[in-house]
Parts: sequence; structure tokens; C-alpha cells
Amino acid sequence: MHSLRKVTSTFIPLTEENVDTDQIIPARFLKATTREGFGKNLFRDWRYYNNDESQPKKDFVLNKPEYNGSILVAGKNFGSGSSREHAAWAILDYGFNVVVSSFFADIFKNNALNNGILPVQISEAFLNKIFELENGSTLTADVENQTITIDKTGESEKFEINHYKKTCLLNGYDDIDYLINLKDEISRFENTLS
Repeated sequence: MHSLRKVTSTFIPLTEENVDTDQIIPARFLKATTREGFGKNLFRDWRYYNNDESQPKKDFVLNKPEYNGSILVAGKNFGSGSSREHAAWAILDYGFNVVVSSFFADIFKNNALNNGILPVQISEAFLNKIFELENGSTLTADVENQTITIDKTGESEKFEINHYKKTCLLNGYDDIDYLINLKDEISRFENTLS
């Protein structure tokens, strides 16, 4: 995994609420067991007519060339539905490092953190302020200080993150890397038992 400390980026506003994992990555694309290649099918049924890449839906935000960035700002209740880890894989493979919403399904939130994506849960009021920003505005998500900031105005809001997952994000650890990092401590503890 990569270290994630602070992300400053323009954002893509996905105002839809109650986005489930089948909308994020449709079940028919879950055949692969590696993480690569899922980004091209992110929101597949919303992006194309008749599942045909040559027929993009021009009004869908990911198809609008004026929107880009590594932060996805989504409506309330993002990532509900089945527990597929592929949803996090698709978001990361597409190029998002941060997903912002006023509510995340717990399983999606954990899958995101396990794959190096920062899920930033904020108040409904702050989410609406972000949605009202003009295109090209930037946000800064700061893992260390647990804040998200609207750069233009300086308005900021704190977000919660599990201490263990915060440590993993800051250092680019997965669960195994975290244990390897503690190898000397584990050895010292084992020696006290002998």
C-alpha cells in the first residue's frame, strides 16, 4: 500500500444518495481476483448506455471532462449493500484516494481503509457546502490532523478514524506490514515469556 498523509485535490461530486456496492462495481465484473482493472468498470451502468463504452452518458459526472481529481464526494449512505471488497478496488483503481460522504456503510468503510482509501465522514451541512462549491475548487484531507478543509474558504471539519487504521494509512501498511513493523517489540515480549 501507499502512504496517505494529506491529499489536496479537485473533487468529483456524485450527489446520488444510497449508492450501493453493486452500483459502484456491478456483480458481473467480479470474476477477477486481483485488484487491477476494476477502475474502468466503476459505476459502469451509470456511465454507459447498453454497457457500451462507445456510448458514454454525457450527463454522468465521471464522463464530464471538466471534473477530475483524486477525491470523490458522494451523497449520504455510500457503499451500502453487499460486502464486496471489489468496490474499494474499483474506486482506488480509478484514481480516488479519498471518498467523502455524510454516512458510509461500515463494511465499505473498513474495505476502503484496508485498501488505502480514506473514507471521510462529515456532517450533512458540511457535505452540502462542498456540493455548492464551483467546479475546480479543491479540498484537503489531512489524515494526521483528521480534518477536511475547503481550501478556498478555509472552512474545516474533523472526522473520525480508528487509531490502528490511521497508523496504517500514514505509513502505507497493510495488516501484515503493521505486524512486521512490530517484529522487535514482539520478539522482546516473547523473550519475557521464556
